[in-house]
Amino acid sequence: MEKIKKIAVMTSGGDAPGMNAAIRSVVRTCAYYSIACAGIYRGYEGLIEGDFIELTARSVNNIINKGGTILKSARSKEFRTKEGRQKAYEHLRKNKIDAMVVIGGDGSFTGAVVFNEEFNFPVIGIPGTIDNDIFGTSHTLGYDTALNTAVEAIDKIRDTASSHNRLFFVEVMGRDAGFIALNAGVGAGAEEILIPEEDLGLDRMLESLKKSRRAGKSSSIVVVAEGDKSGKNVYELAEYVEENLPEYEVRVSVLGHMQRGGSPSCFDRVLASRLGVKSVELLLDGQTNLMVGLKNNEVISTSIAEAIKGGHTINMELLRVSDIMTT
Repeated sequence: MEKIKKIAVMTSGGDAPGMNAAIRSVVRTCAYYSIACAGIYRGYEGLIEGDFIELTARSVNNIINKGGTILKSARSKEFRTKEGRQKAYEHLRKNKIDAMVVIGGDGSFTGAVVFNEEFNFPVIGIPGTIDNDIFGTSHTLGYDTALNTAVEAIDKIRDTASSHNRLFFVEVMGRDAGFIALNAGVGAGAEEILIPEEDLGLDRMLESLKKSRRAGKSSSIVVVAEGDKSGKNVYELAEYVEENLPEYEVRVSVLGHMQRGGSPSCFDRVLASRLGVKSVELLLDGQTNLMVGLKNNEVISTSIAEAIKGGHTINMELLRVSDIMTT
């Protein structure tokens, strides 16, 4: 591998709090090692169109605390074609870019692996997704912030639930992974938690709510991941409970995209800073096709292919804890 003189950084897929902190870390690590750095706007779409900007240590002042991504993000159908990836490669060569850091989730990483295989172009991945569903790291960027946002919102909803003796179904993000639902549910003291990884059945939910009622609880919170396995969406779940437990006055609150926004937590800012440094140092060390992550509070690297295929499993012990806490 030739000596690396210029590294590009991009954010791809859904935005996540901490992406800006990671951009800042990559840029400043490049500056520290006297390497040039370029930002790619709008992910792979911008890569195909050559939408680049030179970034210096001063370019990333005052962004560590900002949510979203200053480099923007977009989906790219064209990058899925060989012709699109060829255009992307030509823009990288034209701009004298020797390596790339991709901040995103498994879709972004899949594109990075294919691109590396076709052009032998050095890439390192930084996991940025609020879902926390990537193998090879205990935490993805944005997960901690999204979790705290969800808990804060559920705490506020509980105030209203208690005031009106209501049952609230609160839907959080997580189409394929229940990390936010499970942890936010335990953290906010939810009476029931429904997640994609575990089909607990509607009968169990009804029984749990009856038990809460018998125990003297006048209000309840059920946290639902958007991809839970009950076969019903959150509004259908609410109707089902109203039909079967008419004593409950049921309301639905969908937290939606507010979980993605906002200033990143201290944890996400520190994690982004650590992962950004490691990603640049791996490239300078001649390594490629790796994703940086966190394990036992140590920064580690995993092959991107393994990170995509792997699968970050839910902590089933937390479900048991949740059951005990609803007693």
